[in-house]
Amino acid sequence: MKILILGAPGSGKGTYSRGLSEILKLPLISTGNILRSMRNDPKVGNIIKEYQDKGLPVPDDVVMPLVQERLSRSDCKKGAIIDGDVVYNINQAKMMEKIIDLDLVLNLILPDSILIKKNLGRRNCEKCGITFNVADINEHGIRMPALPPKKEGICDKCGGPLSIRTDDTEEVIRERLKVYWKRIKPVLKFYREKGLVRDVKVNSTPDIMIPRILDIVKKELGVKNV
Repeated sequence: MKILILGAPGSGKGTYSRGLSEILKLPLISTGNILRSMRNDPKVGNIIKEYQDKGLPVPDDVVMPLVQERLSRSDCKKGAIIDGDVVYNINQAKMMEKIIDLDLVLNLILPDSILIKKNLGRRNCEKCGITFNVADINEHGIRMPALPPKKEGICDKCGGPLSIRTDDTEEVIRERLKVYWKRIKPVLKFYREKGLVRDVKVNSTPDIMIPRILDIVKKELGVKNV
């Protein structure tokens, strides 16, 4: 069972990917996690640091072999939940097709106005990468209470420090969303033509949305006993 989860920044892609990973007992594959784990690697670590420290995406010919290696491990034998950051553009989608056969693509949908507020409310753990959110959303029929850490500034999971991305300003977020929609359009077209995409309108909290998403997975892939 190989499921790819796509979503704009602030859509909850990471949260829903982790949720499905835990429920379905499948490994979560994320470019962010892979690159963090490889920053000190003697072969590719310096290349990763060079691009990331400049705020640039790491080249596909560096990222995708690392993704392929991760998916080849024994814990992925029964499948994986793949965070959409693995398929950053159409080139990566085509490269991914040569690595594994996806069973389902979940596309998370939220209005840009909500995405902007969610992005402004993000608090990221500098150590493990988990994200919290202090934005309280209640508009357009969408109710998303804040999901702050138990202790301000401290990650619940690992105790690492939380920070706000320096580029998480409204102007930069709006531009980031424009870039996302431009690059994701051909990716979605690519997967829709294969009949893999199911759109998911996100309008509530993860405790409500995850069961809804799980129902889609059960229906589309015939999953039972979860």
